[in-house]
Amino acid sequence: MKIAVMGGDGFIGWPTSLHLSDAGHDVHILDNLSRRWIDTELGVQSLTPMDSIQERTRIWHAETGRRIHFNLIDLARDYELLKKWLSEHRPDAIIHFAEQRAAPYSMKSDRHKNYTVNNNVSATHNLLNALTELNLDAHLIHLGTMGVYGYSTVGAAIPEGYLPVGIETADGETVSQEILYPSNPGSIYHMTKCLDQLLFQFYARNDGLRITDLHQGIVWGTHTEQTRRHAQLINRFDYDGDYGTVLNRFLIQAAIGYPLTVHGTGGQTRAFIHIQDSVRCIELALKNPPVRGARVEIFNQMTETHRVRDLAEMIARTSGAKIAWLPNPRKEAAENELIVRNEKFLDLGLEPTTLEDGLLGEIVDVAKKFAYRVDRSRVPAISAWTKDIAATIDHDPEGKRLKSVS
Repeated sequence: MKIAVMGGDGFIGWPTSLHLSDAGHDVHILDNLSRRWIDTELGVQSLTPMDSIQERTRIWHAETGRRIHFNLIDLARDYELLKKWLSEHRPDAIIHFAEQRAAPYSMKSDRHKNYTVNNNVSATHNLLNALTELNLDAHLIHLGTMGVYGYSTVGAAIPEGYLPVGIETADGETVSQEILYPSNPGSIYHMTKCLDQLLFQFYARNDGLRITDLHQGIVWGTHTEQTRRHAQLINRFDYDGDYGTVLNRFLIQAAIGYPLTVHGTGGQTRAFIHIQDSVRCIELALKNPPVRGARVEIFNQMTETHRVRDLAEMIARTSGAKIAWLPNPRKEAAENELIVRNEKFLDLGLEPTTLEDGLLGEIVDVAKKFAYRVDRSRVPAISAWTKDIAATIDHDPEGKRLKSVS
């Protein structure tokens, strides 16, 4: 297939592009390289050294003989350019990663909130609008988030997208209906993913677009089979307080002798998936598209759940790292359970990679190898959900800053 990977320079977009190219597909990356500009804004860099997208694709061609094409297009701003590209190339499938992906970044300030909404919602709508205008029957696969469901404890498993409900009619009878699982976003970033859901529902129903929405858990790991092939194909690895995911952050903290930063009670239960499984799931979704006129296909893209403090205690036991219990910058429940259904991918043949599979050591090895690139001042999570919470945040978990004497 000819596949357009929107946001193919990113943390999941890059290994997905390699994975699909390796499988024989004709891959075209469309990206505005905004994630690299955000690194510059935040004054932090990927733990792993990243070459330019042009050099990355050159190395891939030299190693495999296969080409990945790159197009500098901003989906949120360059609608006519996007439409022209789609009209000329008419891809069979589109993988949509082209959104600002970090909840903390989306909550840093009013400017960051506006950027996240404008970028994410406009990118998604521009894509749907263009597909409709061009009558292009490409299968659209979107990377969403488990966060659309929220993290409240209801004592029941979260279904894959749709919830069966009973509605009482005017004559007192009960009729059954399936609705989207009620949205409960915990950040501006998560809210944009909820808005994506509604856009997908409308365009699938109104215009017959074929759409798959993947509600993904927190991604851990750095390598996939393809990124291991050459040092310059390595994926990015974020460790900072805005973009680093919790398990990856714990592992690099352990590797550099930084205390493991647990916020609040650590009672937050989250869904996780290894990055190799993430790219496999995308390929499985690609092979199982909905038919035209069908409702949006929704998968829960996760393999296991863990409580944050349990992860920290496990890594502390194996590494000897200390745990720092810090105020929580997020406005969320101190404790939550999380039961998630994920039978669809398992039925399609996914064999989950779990934390027990020995890959934690691999990440620690990567962290130690590139520890010289770490800026310790960027490790704390300091983007607060409200101004009141901001006043309580600990900016110095190591306790190394000079203190005034009163």
